Amino acid sequence: MRPPGGIFVSVFLFAAELVAALYLSSTYSSAGDRIWQGLTLVFVLVPSILVQFTLTFVHRDVSKDRPLVLFLHLLQLGPFVRCLEALCIYLNVGRIEEPYVSITRKRQMRKHGYSEEIEKEVGQAEGKMFTHRAAFNRTSVIQAFIGSAPQLTLQLYVSVKEQFVTPGRGVLMVISLLTIVYGALRCNILAIKIKYDEYEVHVKPAAYICIFLWRSFEIATRVVVLVLFSSVLQIWILPVVLLNFFTFFFYPWILFWNSKSPFPENIEKTFTRVGTTIVLCCLTFLYAGVNMFCWSAVQLKLSDPDLINKSQNWYRLAVYYMLRFIENALLILLWYIYKTDVYTYVCAPLLVMQLLIGYCIAIFFMLVFYQFCHPCKKLFSSSISEGLLACIRFVCFIPYCRKSSEPVEKAVLEPSSANDHEQGTEPTSKSQN
Repeated sequence: MRPPGGIFVSVFLFAAELVAALYLSSTYSSAGDRIWQGLTLVFVLVPSILVQFTLTFVHRDVSKDRPLVLFLHLLQLGPFVRCLEALCIYLNVGRIEEPYVSITRKRQMRKHGYSEEIEKEVGQAEGKMFTHRAAFNRTSVIQAFIGSAPQLTLQLYVSVKEQFVTPGRGVLMVISLLTIVYGALRCNILAIKIKYDEYEVHVKPAAYICIFLWRSFEIATRVVVLVLFSSVLQIWILPVVLLNFFTFFFYPWILFWNSKSPFPENIEKTFTRVGTTIVLCCLTFLYAGVNMFCWSAVQLKLSDPDLINKSQNWYRLAVYYMLRFIENALLILLWYIYKTDVYTYVCAPLLVMQLLIGYCIAIFFMLVFYQFCHPCKKLFSSSISEGLLACIRFVCFIPYCRKSSEPVEKAVLEPSSANDHEQGTEPTSKSQN
């Protein structure tokens, strides 16, 4: 059994951000900044409450007789309790004989392209550890994009307005950025394991490095662009944010309504239709929050029993990054036009170029990951380079195809009419003979 390293990282980031946010809120309180103090506390307490709910939902503690665990969750100590449970399970592996084991079948990928099915015994301890890992994977994404992403945006905005960064604020911004990047990384790994559930997936260190660099540049440039734009056009940032959010919130629902599929009923047997709707709305809310700052590797498909789109759609990926790059360029251009005297000591053209190049670097590492470091790249029906080239050709050659459609139709009609004429003359010549 692998050590629960991911669980330790999740709990460390959770605790570090909580402590840093509480310390920074106390400094805001001492300085009399009630608004910044309130927002800082909101962006750390709301995701903490959601994390507690997620842990209790995944482990089904409500239906179990565990009042102490539920009380610790009410005290916002749930992640620490779960971390101790996972550590105890890992340390006791092999010491206690398993009463029974289950057998799972996975396909193992080979270097020469073929795969064979292997059987693996899974004991109770490993099953419990799998539940802990799944729970912390989900809480990492919630913590990252419901709490850390707004927190990082807020603290960077305050730093721009006050034109200096305090040590406490700087530490909180660094921890928040690491939490977001880690949440996006877990989202990538989760998407791979869901799409290729039949295979035994091993992610190499090079893949982790590529994902980390890809997500770091993508999220950092996105947050800086939003903060710079909101610092000069405070009124217009709200329409931009709401348009982005509601677009990604309603997009899975629109696809679901167009598919005319039945309402999903397999989320939880004890849920009513109202409860299922609430869960799906929360899921699409998180999906919209992720896509606000970066590409969500997990694509929702509400008509699927697993609620996840398992197909590899390069066109959607290409369209997202093209539109996001154009949006970032427009926002930073508007900031450059309407910038105030606050940015007198900033080389604005250089900053614009750095942000655009930073986003291009993020796209570069994304391409490197999918082309060379993806653990299941041999299973792709087409490589990402082929998919992106096909998408670019489709976008670029639409006007040309429309212009050339009429001559092509004429050229097709003329031979057909000539053939008809020939076919009409042949019987007459035969009858004459």
